[in-house]
Amino acid sequence: MQFTAQDIAFILNGKVEGDPLIAVSQLAKIEEATPGSLTFLANPKYEQYLYTTNASIAIVNDSLELSGPVKATLIRVENAYSAFTVLLEKYNTYKLHKEGIEQPSFIHETAVLGENVYIGAFAYIGAGVKIGDNSKIYPHTYIGDNAGIGANTTLFANVKVYFDCVLGNNVTIHSGAVIGSDGFGFAPNADGTYTKIAQIGNVILEDDVEVGSNTTVDRATMGSTIIRKGAKLDNLIQIAHNVDIGSNTVIAAQTGISGSTKLAENVILGGQVGVVGHITIAKGTQVQAQSGISRTIKEENTKLAGSPAFAYSSNMRSNVVLQRLPELERRVIELEKIIAELRKAD
Repeated sequence: MQFTAQDIAFILNGKVEGDPLIAVSQLAKIEEATPGSLTFLANPKYEQYLYTTNASIAIVNDSLELSGPVKATLIRVENAYSAFTVLLEKYNTYKLHKEGIEQPSFIHETAVLGENVYIGAFAYIGAGVKIGDNSKIYPHTYIGDNAGIGANTTLFANVKVYFDCVLGNNVTIHSGAVIGSDGFGFAPNADGTYTKIAQIGNVILEDDVEVGSNTTVDRATMGSTIIRKGAKLDNLIQIAHNVDIGSNTVIAAQTGISGSTKLAENVILGGQVGVVGHITIAKGTQVQAQSGISRTIKEENTKLAGSPAFAYSSNMRSNVVLQRLPELERRVIELEKIIAELRKAD
């Protein structure tokens, strides 16, 4: 599908400098663009590429003053970065457009599908499932009995949603994610074996939640594991049973959160953070990558680092001292020798 410069300028409320009828069919980085590509320039350090790019159209800021000839047709807008973000979203919507029910797929007779729902081949939709309008269920996805999927929600290929789980509106679940698998609950026996504790709760993902590939959100033992509105989870994350993640919280890859822990809103956890169970983390807490949270964090907007984690600034100072340990050890040994000699002199 092609768009002309004047089409794009109309969408972005921009002004065309050059050929208004030149067309593009793909997006590209400014330094890698080929004819037929649309690119943008927002960061001044990339301006050099504007004069050499092979892109057919470039989106630039109104304020940009050219220092040389440009081959590409320019579209001037107030903010090139924001404008290009709008185009990326529209392009992505176009690329991901799917409709209809593909075969073979299984949809239980008691399942209820909204309008304009897409069901991919080899998908399984269980008994009592409800899927909202304009949602997309990609191939090889499993939705267990009595699960609820809201409107405008996308489940990419090979997503698994277990029975009774509830997903809100505008939720995105990427390939390989598992929502509602059993929580890790086992009771120890006197003979050293373990008895499995039935996990009879569910998982609730509120509106505007995104879950990355191969992330697992365990169902609650009783009640619900909850990911609240607007939270964003990266790939390869483990969320244990009965965890409650606050709204607009962001969690990076390979993080693990143990059972019954509660995160308030706007928490940020870096990659490979580990969080123990049965604690709370205050609103706005920021945790550096590879840190370990082993206690409740009560103070809001705290920055933490280390394992066990403590105040970020103190952690940085400690790391500086740690790097100087060999030198400090040498100085201590020299001082001990001096002290020993002074004692002999006495």
